[in-house]
Amino acid sequence: MMLGNFAEWNLQNILVRVLVSALLGGIIGLDRGMKHRGAGTKTITVVCLGATLVMLTEQYIQIYFPGLANMNRMAAQVISGVGFIGVGTIIVSRHRVRGLTTAATLWASACIGLAVGIGFVEGGVLITAMMLVSLHVLPYVERFATRHSHFCNVFIDLEESRDLHTVIQKLKEAGVTIDSMDTSESKSEGVGISVHMVLYLKKAVRRTEIYDILVKLDKVVSVDFL
Repeated sequence: MMLGNFAEWNLQNILVRVLVSALLGGIIGLDRGMKHRGAGTKTITVVCLGATLVMLTEQYIQIYFPGLANMNRMAAQVISGVGFIGVGTIIVSRHRVRGLTTAATLWASACIGLAVGIGFVEGGVLITAMMLVSLHVLPYVERFATRHSHFCNVFIDLEESRDLHTVIQKLKEAGVTIDSMDTSESKSEGVGISVHMVLYLKKAVRRTEIYDILVKLDKVVSVDFL
């Protein structure tokens, strides 16, 4: 059973689409944020809202400007171009990625510009308001969820790859579950391999305890939690 015909062009349906987009983007982003991924609640929500605005604007053009078929192509080119610009704002420094929210905000802002430029002011205002709420309110929600999350990211530098077995064994003895693990050869002097693990910690296990266990191992060069 359908909840309603949200394809009809009216302000109520526009509001419903925007709110549902924000809700779904927030849920996906919150899940990513709890696992300390690069794109968290803010980034996913902003991207989702921007994509919704593109579809709303396309429908607006089809209804009120049916003869201007090339406008869709122009909008796609603008969005793609801003996407390339957004990539330049992403910075990878050691184990941290910065600039994802900035890149998404640039991309979504371009969508708002397209909508307002064609006269679809209502959609642009709604998306702008939801983006401001997402960028200023959701960080507090994400920080709360992160503090209560059992998942954590840890980066470990080892002298040799064969020492990884010892690390895994010590983590299992401490009651820690390895959710995922990636390894790569390191170019740093004195480091043979870099390991990225997503750990699932039980309530009784604290990050400080895991840190103490890892740094006491002879072949561990460095340990970094995110």
